[in-house]
Amino acid sequence: MKNQKIHDEMTALERVSLTLQHKEADRIPVYPLLNGISRKLVNAGYKDWTLNSDITAEAYCMVTEQFGLDAIVSLTDLSVEAGDFGQELVFPENEAAHPNFNNQMIQGIEDYAKIEPLNINNTTRMMEHIRLCDKLVKAKGKEYPVVGFIFGPLGILSMLRGQANIFMDILDDPDAVKKAIAAITQTLKDYVDAIIATGVHAIMVDTLFGSQSIMSKAMWKEFEGVFVRELAQHIHSQNCMVMVHNCGNGIYFDAHIEMMQPEAISFMHLPDDCSSREELKKKYGSVTTLIGHVDPTWIIKAPEEEVRKECRDQIDVYKKDGGFILATGCEYPANADFRNAEVMIEEAKTYGWYK
Repeated sequence: MKNQKIHDEMTALERVSLTLQHKEADRIPVYPLLNGISRKLVNAGYKDWTLNSDITAEAYCMVTEQFGLDAIVSLTDLSVEAGDFGQELVFPENEAAHPNFNNQMIQGIEDYAKIEPLNINNTTRMMEHIRLCDKLVKAKGKEYPVVGFIFGPLGILSMLRGQANIFMDILDDPDAVKKAIAAITQTLKDYVDAIIATGVHAIMVDTLFGSQSIMSKAMWKEFEGVFVRELAQHIHSQNCMVMVHNCGNGIYFDAHIEMMQPEAISFMHLPDDCSSREELKKKYGSVTTLIGHVDPTWIIKAPEEEVRKECRDQIDVYKKDGGFILATGCEYPANADFRNAEVMIEEAKTYGWYK
C-alpha cells in the first residue's frame, strides 16, 4: 500500500478496544465496509459468496489481511432472516440477495398471524450465518474484533411485507403488526444467543426505520424502539457489546441511545438533532463510539485528493479522546474497485495517528 509511513503498534483488536473505551490508541481504526466486494478476492459469484460460509469466511479473512482492516463485520445481505421466515428470495449473480417483491409472504393483515418465533436450529440462512461467525472468530478473533450483523425486527418485517404496506397496516391494525414484531424479536434473541456463543465481540443491529428518511421518531420508538431495547438488554446481559447501523438521513441518535445504549453507532448522515460534525462530536462523542461516515456512493466516483481531504476533515473533528472509527457510512459498493477504499485506509494509517 503506497504512502504507508508508519507501522502499526497495536493489533486491530487492541486498537478498537481502546477506541470503544474512548481512549486514544496508536491511530484511528479504519473499516470501509468491504463486504460484498470481498467476493472478488476469491473469484466467487455473489450467490455462492452469500450462501456458503466457507467462501464468505475465506473472502473476509483475505480482504482483512490484504487491506489491513481493523474489524470484521459478518454482513452478507439483509435477507438472511426474512428467508428463514418464509419469504421467497432472489439471488442475482452480481448483487445482494433480496425479496421477490412480486411475491411477498405477507399479502394482507390476516397473514401477520403466520409470523411466529422460529426454532433457530431448523433455519437455513441464520444457521449458515452462525457458522460464518464461528469460522471468523476461530480464524481472526484473537487479532481482530468480529462483529455479528443482524437486521432489526421492523426491517425484517419490511422484507416480508414491504415498507409502504407496513405503514398502512400500522394505521389499520397496529396490534397485529406489533405481535409480529414481538415474534421476530423473540427469534432474534435466540439468534443472537447462538452468534454470541461463537465468541463474537459485538452484535450490530441494523435499525432501518430509525431515521427521518422513513419514520417519525415517536413511531419508531413505538414500533421498533421498544423491541430493540429488549433485544439490546438481552445482548448486554451476556457481556456482549451492542452496535447500531443506520445509514438513513437524520438518524435518531438520541432515541437509539435511550433505547439501546449502544457502544457504537455506524451512520452515514448527521443525526436529526445535529447541524454539524462539531455538534455531533460535542453532543454524542463521549456517549457512544462514532463509526463512519464517508458516503460510499460518493467515494467510488470522487477524485483521490477529495477522498483524502474528506477523511482528514473527519479525523480532525472526531479523533480527540478516541471514540471514532473511520468507515464508510454503509457498505462499499460491491461492484466497484478497491481504489478509494485503499485511500481511506492510507489516511487512517498515515494522517490518523495520535502519537
